Amino acid sequence: MRYYANYRKTSPSVYDLNYHLVWITKYRQPVFFGDVAQRLRDLIREICKSLDIGIIRGHVLKDHVHLFVSVPPELSIRKMMGRIKGKTSRKL
Repeated sequence: MRYYANYRKTSPSVYDLNYHLVWITKYRQPVFFGDVAQRLRDLIREICKSLDIGIIRGHVLKDHVHLFVSVPPELSIRKMMGRIKGKTSRKL
């Protein structure tokens, strides 16, 4: 069985950059549940849409978040995580 990637295209390039990102709360405190978890999901979706990041899979647990995303090549991982974690922490 062959794997065919879902390539994304921009003007100068064709790419398929996928990353599995995980981050935890401070001291692994279980704070993501109920309305907080739902608000966090909504914020992550909103931020990823504005940055042209495709969410392939995502899961919010009580003390950490998993994201499997497709990222454009002009966006570094450091900047992407800074924006997602920064905006969600300020708005939550």
